[in-house]
Amino acid sequence: MDYLPIFCQLRDKPCLLVGGGEIAERKARLLLDAGASLTVNAPNFNAQFLAWEQAAQLTLIRGTFEPTLLDSVWLVIAATDDSDVNNHIYASANERRIFCNVVDSPERASFIMPSIIDRSPLMVAVSSGGSAPVLARLLREKLESILPQHLGKLAALAGTLRGRVKKRFHSMSARRRFWEKLFVHDRLAQALANEDSPRVQQLTEQLFSAPLEDRGEVTLVGAGPGDAALLTLKGLQQLQQADIVVYDRLVSEEILNLSRRDAERIFVGKASGYHSVPQEQINQLLAEKARAGHRVVRLKGGDPFIFGRGAEELEHLHQAGVPFSVVPGITAASGCAAYSGIPLTHRDHSQGVRLITGHVKHDTDLDWSSLAAEKQTLVFYMGLQQAEYIQSKLIEQRLPETVPVAIIENGTSTSQRVLSGQLSQLSELAQQASSPSLIIIGNVVGLREKLNWFAPSSG
Repeated sequence: MDYLPIFCQLRDKPCLLVGGGEIAERKARLLLDAGASLTVNAPNFNAQFLAWEQAAQLTLIRGTFEPTLLDSVWLVIAATDDSDVNNHIYASANERRIFCNVVDSPERASFIMPSIIDRSPLMVAVSSGGSAPVLARLLREKLESILPQHLGKLAALAGTLRGRVKKRFHSMSARRRFWEKLFVHDRLAQALANEDSPRVQQLTEQLFSAPLEDRGEVTLVGAGPGDAALLTLKGLQQLQQADIVVYDRLVSEEILNLSRRDAERIFVGKASGYHSVPQEQINQLLAEKARAGHRVVRLKGGDPFIFGRGAEELEHLHQAGVPFSVVPGITAASGCAAYSGIPLTHRDHSQGVRLITGHVKHDTDLDWSSLAAEKQTLVFYMGLQQAEYIQSKLIEQRLPETVPVAIIENGTSTSQRVLSGQLSQLSELAQQASSPSLIIIGNVVGLREKLNWFAPSSG
């Protein structure tokens, strides 16, 4: 271990920063956030330092560095653009046994500044020992995306409950189970994020009164249209907390692999004409697993509330008294259109979007005349088998046969394929496509030639 990682308590402690430019400003922000009594020394200062001085947040000393400035300080940071000055500061600090950081020169520093993820009072620091600062920054960014913003409030709440937990639960194992319940309680986290104190109090009391084993709930998560990078941050967090993941056919392997390795996976996918698990059985499965104390994620492709039967499943959970929550996802219409260079709306071409299930029957009471209106975009989900019927009904309602159409197969994935043409060719194009596919009809499809930025393959 090249460096001992420690967290310094600098509140109201005198610290010195040498430098008055942009880099020094970044270091000053960190020291001020830590509550240090900060003195800054430089011949000149940028506008931010002058504003801080005017607000009495720090003290500025104009002029060149003098070793006497180190008297009584706890640590010093050298952030000038003059290596000789920085070396002088480091040598002077070493003589006085004062910790010194020299910016961008770890070999001439007695401590280094890590990349920080701040969820106060929870803090995470990442360091490469100065050998690869860009890598440390990239790791910090990845951790920032994984760690919810509410963690700090959750940690602060935990701090206020420690004495009560110790008094209420006498064994270490019981206390650990309580803390596990608290830290993965999504509704409590949401209440903290919303600063809803009455709700926080209510949920906290429920944690103390409920049996420790009774922690089951279901979270309905939209997995997005295919590309794993389009999974929402909250969806990722729920996946990594789940004991059981119940998933559909349209959920990609890349997204499933983001779940905990020890999580149980249950496939309940459906394909046209074939249902591996009946819907009622899925409903019962979710309730049973939650009642058994498991954290269940019901993972659905796209958005679970758009042609995904998500509401039906939640209605069953409501009747069964099982707690649930919902994490929306990017629906196929948005994701597939964007990855195909097709804007769903455009000031000149489309002032509205209609999302329609393609599982239409010939006796379905759809208002085809309103669907054939001008300057709107039609998006048919799961419509390949009914493409000929959709084409004939729209033409029958006098939608021009020349209106551009596109069929997007495996949208947003590396195997995405787009078949484009005119409304009069829709049934012919559908015969060349395979499921899962999305049909988009409207003048906005004509913009694809200019806006197509992704498409690996086109028909």
